[in-house]
Amino acid sequence: MEHHPISFSAAEHPYRTYSDFLQETFPDGKVQKVAIDAGCSCPNRDGTKGVGGCSYCNNRTFSPEYCRKVKPIGEQMQAGIRFFARKYASMKYLAYFQAYTNTYGSAKKLIQKYEEALSCPDVVGLVVSTRPDCMSEELLHYFGQLAKRCFVLIEYGIESTLDRTLKRVNRCHTEAETEATIRRTAEEGIFVGAHLILGLPGESREEMLHHADVLSELPISTLKIHQLQLIKGTRMAREMEDRREDFHFFSVDEYIDLVIDFLERLNPSIAVERFVSQSPKSLLIAPDWGLKSQEFAERIARRFAERDTWQGRLFNLNNPH
Repeated sequence: MEHHPISFSAAEHPYRTYSDFLQETFPDGKVQKVAIDAGCSCPNRDGTKGVGGCSYCNNRTFSPEYCRKVKPIGEQMQAGIRFFARKYASMKYLAYFQAYTNTYGSAKKLIQKYEEALSCPDVVGLVVSTRPDCMSEELLHYFGQLAKRCFVLIEYGIESTLDRTLKRVNRCHTEAETEATIRRTAEEGIFVGAHLILGLPGESREEMLHHADVLSELPISTLKIHQLQLIKGTRMAREMEDRREDFHFFSVDEYIDLVIDFLERLNPSIAVERFVSQSPKSLLIAPDWGLKSQEFAERIARRFAERDTWQGRLFNLNNPH
């Protein structure tokens, strides 16, 4: 097979980075996400579709909606901007609605919160984290119109492309809903992000890699992937006690090779924002690698070089259409 042409920057990053995506979208300067909590809940948590939330979530880290104290959106944004402005005076900002399902609730009230964030100085767009079954036509229309005047990225929690896994971890939505919502969102001219967990119980290695084939056929701009982490106090931790054979926790090197195999099959136009997640050590059962995200990224880069490969090397082979 002939080698894919690699520029100097691509040789340093043999995969499309989130920084690449942002630099192309904002060529005139740096942008920084500021995470804020809009006080939202989830339909698989409040009884609308289910209770308890996703089985891998630690329910002790959540409080009932009525007793959660959430600061005003503008106050949260201003605090985040003050923190980052000390380092980069000319920075622009994206309001990152991160906690829970940020399109779940009254569209009118949610739009007021989005607009409050956008009204802050130097805020140039939104990143909204949500579920594929919680995007109304009213909000899609709003985001589509908003995308004509500023940056908008809707980040959907996909987690798996297998319905049996989605059911097992209590996601309470289907792969068909995921694909339909992603396509509908992109049709509105909105950037789409996706989130995926590698190593969910009962999935084979080939099934994990096949997630890349499925996602590659969808209009996705950005992707976050991370390893399954088993957290104390979760239903999944209790499940593992009964069905240990369904769980496999990767060593660092094993996971790195899995990620590279995954990226070889991934559409090279998709920017990869994250490879790993880090939970508080006091809550983490496994795997405990003791690596920071930057250290992991450096090991990924070295392994790419050792294998002389790149994102999308096998994309056309696995996605012939």
